Amino acid sequence: MGDERLDGLDAAALAERLALPECVLHDRVRSTMDVAHAAAERGASAGTLIVADSQETGRGRGGKRWESLPGRGLWMTLLERPRSPRGLDVLSLRLGLYLAEALDGFSGERVRLKWPNDLYVGNGKLAGILVEARWRDQRVDWVAIGIGMNVEPPAGLAEAAGLVPGTSRLAVLERVMPVLRSAAAAEGPLTDAELVRYAARDLASGRRIVRPAVGVVAGIGAAGDLVVETDAGRVACRSGSLVFGEEG
Repeated sequence: MGDERLDGLDAAALAERLALPECVLHDRVRSTMDVAHAAAERGASAGTLIVADSQETGRGRGGKRWESLPGRGLWMTLLERPRSPRGLDVLSLRLGLYLAEALDGFSGERVRLKWPNDLYVGNGKLAGILVEARWRDQRVDWVAIGIGMNVEPPAGLAEAAGLVPGTSRLAVLERVMPVLRSAAAAEGPLTDAELVRYAARDLASGRRIVRPAVGVVAGIGAAGDLVVETDAGRVACRSGSLVFGEEG
């Protein structure tokens, strides 16, 4: 690390601005998730935020790569240390919901949610969330919350979306960090109110899919499962990636 800055702020000033115990800024890393896990092993506090201007091998669910170009987005990992594992099963969904609501003011239109961890604006993917927990002596020791978000979409990628031109990364961080920490601190399954809020943004509801089951999406359940109406009846899918019928 050298004299890395984000929108003019060094790491200490950014931590103070965001009311976080520590921010770590990098010009380029392989993955902010790897940096966060290493920091947690050294005893980093809950609320530590790792931000990189670019990533060499940013990753998503299932080992998928996320293009993380310099200055074009927010490539970051937030470290939390939950008091209990209650809520981990739905953490990615809860984070996505809270993040989508916070980003509406920067997106130009309502941010939609694609189960289990993607955020969309129109037909383009805006952001993805990856949650990795580490355990010690039968308890959760820390959770690394990785978020890759386009501020400006990669050129030539019609399937990618960005925020309103001129949006600053600092303004986004100031808006989203409190809600991300609130979502991370929540325990238990999704509440009825959260399910209603999610349904209003559900990109898949009522659409035909071919994975993780063949049928029509009926929504999500309180445990974070994807509910699908199939020819054999209603099923609850707890893992996998959602693929629409037209995607093959």
